[in-house]
Amino acid sequence: MSNDTVLVTGAGGFIGSHLCERLLAQGNRVVGLDNFCNFYDPAAKHRNTQPALANDRYKLIEADIRDRDAVRGTFATHQPTTVVHLAAMAGVRPSIENPHLYTQVNVDGTVNLLDAAVAHGCQRFLFASSSSVYGNNVKAPFAEDDPVDHPISPYAATKKAGELICHTYWHLNKLPIFCLRFFTVFGPRQRPDLAIGKFLRLVADSKPITMFGDGSTSRDYTYIDDIVSGIIAAMGHCDADRGYRVYNLGGNHPTSLKDMIATIESVTGRKAQIEPHPMQPGDVTRTWADLTRSQAELGYSPQTTLADGIKKQWAWLKNHV
Repeated sequence: MSNDTVLVTGAGGFIGSHLCERLLAQGNRVVGLDNFCNFYDPAAKHRNTQPALANDRYKLIEADIRDRDAVRGTFATHQPTTVVHLAAMAGVRPSIENPHLYTQVNVDGTVNLLDAAVAHGCQRFLFASSSSVYGNNVKAPFAEDDPVDHPISPYAATKKAGELICHTYWHLNKLPIFCLRFFTVFGPRQRPDLAIGKFLRLVADSKPITMFGDGSTSRDYTYIDDIVSGIIAAMGHCDADRGYRVYNLGGNHPTSLKDMIATIESVTGRKAQIEPHPMQPGDVTRTWADLTRSQAELGYSPQTTLADGIKKQWAWLKNHV
């Protein structure tokens, strides 16, 4: 995929900044787009972009995907051949408080990008979906052809809506589109509201960890380098022959909340102070990615264990925060 021009939305974010650096290392031209909103500290996102900004094949644009004119202008100026659409309002609990914002950004913003991609002849479009679309799926592990008609948060509903809209753009315009369902991504630069990064900071500061539920809920934690490898692999296979396709990108090793906290204690050498709280509305009890399809069709194979990934994130945290 080298010598491609790739538009990465959400380029200042956790996943986006890592992806931009990998794409640049492979010789691509990269256009990063981000509105640097205040969902968390914009200064952190600006720091995330610094390594890429040192490369003359990188262009950073500050714009909002809800702004149709700005989106069209970006496509007209830079003519990307590939779009990796990561920008979104994230988080289950905040989406319950402000569902209107989530539909504006995650649904309307996605339509703006799809319209521009069609108008400017993009060759492929990758949409960042989420394991949250599975809701409280009874069957595990979760496979891409499982029913996902019962999301339990507005965030999950907007991601399912995005997948449906992407399908219509393939059907009507034959724009090849892959929807990638990410499973609980962690690692250096992780969003500060997410559990592993938050817990590492709290343990480092000898502050209590809030544990929702009895600790038996589980997540399929996936290290950032594996997610980026999965995105790159998907870019290489997204074409008219495949058309529209959905893929899980996960770690395939679910870990309970209690065991994740124990791993943090082991890595940091510090005992966690735990404050139990009731389960939160909208939270699923477990996630677990069936990787049969993504392994067979993309060659996706996660390499980093939870313990090794937390060691890397802890080392980064000590050096950067």
